Order: sequence, then structure tokens, then C-alpha cells
Amino acid sequence: MPARKIINDPIYGFINVTDDLIFELIEHPFFQRLRRIRQLGLTGLIYPGATHTRFHHALGAMHLMHRAIAVLRSKDVEISDQEELDAKCAILLHDIGHGPFSHVLEKTIIKGTKHEVISLRIMEMLNIEFNGALSGAIEIFTDKYPKRFLHQLVSSQLDMDRLDYLTRDSFYTGVSEGIVGLERIIQMLNVVNDQLVIDEKGIYSIEKFIVARRLMYWQVYLHKTALAADTLLHNIVRRARQLYDEGIPIFTLPNFQFFVENTITPDNLKDKEILNRFNSLDDIELFACIKYWVNEKDRLLAHLSYQLINRKLPSCKIQSEEFPPQFLNSIKQEVMSSGNWSESEVNYLVQSGVAENEAYHSLSENIFIRRKDGSLIDLVKASDNYNFLTPDSVVRKYFICTPK
Repeated sequence: MPARKIINDPIYGFINVTDDLIFELIEHPFFQRLRRIRQLGLTGLIYPGATHTRFHHALGAMHLMHRAIAVLRSKDVEISDQEELDAKCAILLHDIGHGPFSHVLEKTIIKGTKHEVISLRIMEMLNIEFNGALSGAIEIFTDKYPKRFLHQLVSSQLDMDRLDYLTRDSFYTGVSEGIVGLERIIQMLNVVNDQLVIDEKGIYSIEKFIVARRLMYWQVYLHKTALAADTLLHNIVRRARQLYDEGIPIFTLPNFQFFVENTITPDNLKDKEILNRFNSLDDIELFACIKYWVNEKDRLLAHLSYQLINRKLPSCKIQSEEFPPQFLNSIKQEVMSSGNWSESEVNYLVQSGVAENEAYHSLSENIFIRRKDGSLIDLVKASDNYNFLTPDSVVRKYFICTPK
């Protein structure tokens, strides 16, 4: 089938869009909003090239889904044209529920709600608009479709989402440790008993994939300066909400103001008006408010906003042991006295937290290796590098953000 549209991706080259439904979904305003949602939030403050968007990532993941299905078909795995279309729609829309700055404000804009929940609500809304054309994609996304390996291609420890974001984030940040053997991993994909597996020859590529993920977390996703920037953005939104709760008027743009003034829960997402408001909210609107707040009357909000706009980020110290309470209190007292901040205000300026890195979750749905005789073995047992695959492989580090 001739390409309906050709997209030139800097990583994969030309991505062909041949399906009318895929084309219409890409053209939809809800999906176009992803052009205005940065993939790595505020990480561009550390790695200047990291300004790619969720739009890039969704298209890349869809392209990898197309390639993975072609490989599986070559190995006699039965996948119909309709199933391929549904799987591609599912991965295309898997991140459509991300709010401003992606993971930075997850569970904040809509309290305690992961983006996957919002993505599902938006997919259900789009399904009505497209007369049920997304029903199969929703079944795959929610793991209700009979062929479970299709869901695993969308969401698992070895899905097209992870393969794309590691490759893409490594490319745009310039962090070479995130490079994975993408081509070989996809070529080694197989299905046994409705389970997505890796042929034995691909085990070392999978080990490298897991190591790359671990390194990318410390060097990019949980970089100490990124933690400082994320904490600062959280505190700006938190302060804006506090001022609204106290009846103190501040400048906001309409859609962001709605989510500042109201506490939205997952149950509210069934409301079409609320979903439409969410789908009009992006990085640009929030950043415009923060830029204006540099001159806000509230001293604390103005100070926090100035720090973010001008990249005067807090200092962030990270270590393996938890910071003692007396240490935190001593810093708060020092900040209060040196800057004439109140006790309530200093809680916005000095904050501690924990960062967790678990590249492979061996207690969840594991990766299985298909031996030459057709039998399966858990990656943990098959790998020589079992030390980073064990249940206690999660690494926790503690951080504290303070004024410089």
C-alpha cells in the first residue's frame, strides 16, 4: 500500500503512515498537543538537546511496533491486519494522557493519577468520535485482548515504548550509555504460548538493554540537577494552589487555572468537559504563567518562578543514606535566618526526597529466553549477570534540595 504520509525521523529515517485511521489520529488535536509536551520535562536544562516531545516518541514507538510485528509474522506468529492496526493505535496513543512536562507533574495536575489512566479515558473518548474504531486498541492497551503478547508489545519490561524512549532519549541528550542493540532485540523477538519472549541468541542484547536503562536513570532521568528542577516546578504549582486556596488572586491562563482551582480525581475524568480542558493544557500554557509570576506580588512564588525561568536552580545533594531530621532542620533554620523566610515558606525552599532506580523488576512479569530446543527460561536464571536482576536490585538514593 502506498504511504499516505511519510515522516522523516532523525533516528529511524522515514516512517510510513499507510493507514487512514492512524493518519486521522495523528492529525487529531489531542495527538497534536503532544508536540507541546516535552518528553523529558525539564531535562533540557541539563542536556540542551533534550527538547524532543511526546509526539516524536509516540510516532517512534508506533514505527517499532510495525517492525516488531513484521518480525513475528516472519516466524509464523499469526497476526491479522486488523490486529496490527489495533496494536499500532494502542502504542500510538499510549502516552496521550501525559500532562505538562510529562512525568514531572504526573499525579499533580490530576491528583494521584498516572498518565496511563488519563490515556485510557482519552482513548475511550476518541473511540466514540471514531465510531468504535479503537475498540480493539483499547482491549490491547488494557490487556483484555485474547492475544496477550500484543499487550506486552505495548506495555511490559520489553515493550516498544521502552525501546524507543531509551534510544530517543540517548540520541537527544547525547548520553551514549543509553544506546541499545535495537535492531538485534527486535529481530530476536518471538512468541511462545502467547508470551512475548527473546530467542536465546539475543540474551546479551537484553542484558545490555537493562544496563542501559539503569545508567540512563542515574545519568538522565534521576540526574541530581533534574531532581532539583523537578522539585522546583512542583513547588511552584504547589504555591500557586495554596494562594488560590487562601483566596489570593494571581494571574493564570484559563485551562491551568481550572486545574489549580479544582481538585480533579480519576472519577472526574468521565466528564467530557474536563477531558477537553486537559487536552488543551500543555507546557506552553504553564510556562507562560511561570514567566509572568516572576513579577508576582507574592514574594515566594516570584522567587521560585525566577529561579526556574533563569535556571537559578537549587543545589541538590544526593547520597545513599537518608538525611537525619536534625540535619534538615538545621538547614531550614539557616535559610530562614539568612533570607528572612517564614517557617511555612522555608518548606518550599528546602525539600528532601528519595529516588529509586530499578532497571528490571524481577517480581513482575519477567522476560523469558527461548532456548534452541523451544523451552523457556527466566532471564534471571539464564543471565550470567544475575546481580542486577535480583528482587533486591532496586537502588534507593536520598536527595535534598536547598538554596545555593
